[in-house]
Amino acid sequence: MTTETDLLPHGSAVERLATGATWSEGPLWIPDEGGLRWSDIPGNRIMRWDAATSEVSVHRSDVEFTNGRMLDSDGSVVQCSHGRRRLERELPDGTVTEIVSRWGEHRLNSPNDVALAPDGSYWFTDPDYGITQPREGHPGIREYGACHVFRWSDTDGLTSVIDDMDRPNGIAFSPDGSIVYVTDTGPELGARRNHRIRAYDVNDAQSSNGRKFAAIEVGLPDGITVDIEGNVWSSAGDGVHVFSPEGMKLTFIPVPEVVANLCFGGADGTDLFITATTSLYRVRTSTRAAQF
Repeated sequence: MTTETDLLPHGSAVERLATGATWSEGPLWIPDEGGLRWSDIPGNRIMRWDAATSEVSVHRSDVEFTNGRMLDSDGSVVQCSHGRRRLERELPDGTVTEIVSRWGEHRLNSPNDVALAPDGSYWFTDPDYGITQPREGHPGIREYGACHVFRWSDTDGLTSVIDDMDRPNGIAFSPDGSIVYVTDTGPELGARRNHRIRAYDVNDAQSSNGRKFAAIEVGLPDGITVDIEGNVWSSAGDGVHVFSPEGMKLTFIPVPEVVANLCFGGADGTDLFITATTSLYRVRTSTRAAQF
């Protein structure tokens, strides 16, 4: 079984790499650029940190409140746009194009986070924060009346794969792609806290057997990532919580600001980058992101 010493080398500490954002989200390590890209959602800009120089710059501004992103197999960045209510692609030359913005006749709410599935399809969450939070998009309504997790592919188009969550948010797959983890950041429902991570089995481009995987007691489980051993690293109000594939708590990394999202990256893939409120942080680990 994985232990804390298997995850974090001795003396590993959280270090702040950048600050000055309003609400930091959607980190993505881009190997070809040797740096990290992330969103300052209310600032309506995409930021970049360069590993070679430690320089922080604005990658793009007036980006219509982008949020989570992933790297596609062709080197393009697939990202979620609150403002345009769509999933979109930024090519290496900087061109931005729409992937999908409608489910049937209805516009999406505000895509939040996206993950690449083993079959090459994109699975993304669609809560309503971009149409209900004034700083994160534009006022609007839920046109299809709920908040789903969707799957998109060139061949199948857009299909709803999870429809039993309040506000699905972060999303990540197990190393073999047989399980998808999704966080729910909906409000408390009576005495039952809705701040949990759920797990679903994945078969033939569908999900089934939805179940509670873990709960976060301080703040919310927003963004998540999975390492090569199948451990789930989750954001929270007090830092980063790490769970085994069975849902057992393995370790906790305190962070001085509310954590929104996280990803692995760096030269050898073992750096954990953390977007937390105004800042970007890094902690050295002994593992790396799951790969299919």
